[in-house]
Amino acid sequence: MDGFQAYGAGKAGGAFDPLTFFRQPQTVVRILCWLFSIVILGCIANEGYINRPEEVEEFCIFNRNQNACNYAVSMATLCFLCSTGFLALDIYFPQISGVKDRKKAVVADIGVSALWSLVWFVGFCFLANQWQVSKEEDNPLNEGADAARATIVFSFFSVFTWGGLTLLSLERLKRVSFEEEYNKLFSPPLA
Repeated sequence: MDGFQAYGAGKAGGAFDPLTFFRQPQTVVRILCWLFSIVILGCIANEGYINRPEEVEEFCIFNRNQNACNYAVSMATLCFLCSTGFLALDIYFPQISGVKDRKKAVVADIGVSALWSLVWFVGFCFLANQWQVSKEEDNPLNEGADAARATIVFSFFSVFTWGGLTLLSLERLKRVSFEEEYNKLFSPPLA
């Protein structure tokens, strides 16, 4: 029964193997989500706010709409924290001994990943729309245009990376072994 797995992990109590961990597709995609959130946050924080030469106050590069920059910053920050938390859960996952607890973790991962995919789709549409209607006179020197485009592109990529995590988590849920059923059917006799 060495091959038994429960919700995508081996039996609890095994030693942590970093090489195996970083080779898992779910880990690679989660690290991509984490990196994309850093890029988005960096682009907005670094060049997302501009001002006209005659103004002192800075405005968001996306159509001078503060809500667009606030949305991108808050979603990237929350996404960074969420990716970090689920990466830690992925490290801890093989140590979870209860099949029901593993199932809760996988279901939570599915729900959160699907939600983030939706949130980034809305963010991509919102940022692309605000960038499209931005006026050239608001940014005559074209400062931060590359950062704005990078924010939009990585928001688009984030839709697919979080969607991929959702699919990988669904696969993890499907790979449920018969360990729980086996334990129910063939429980040791009570003395």
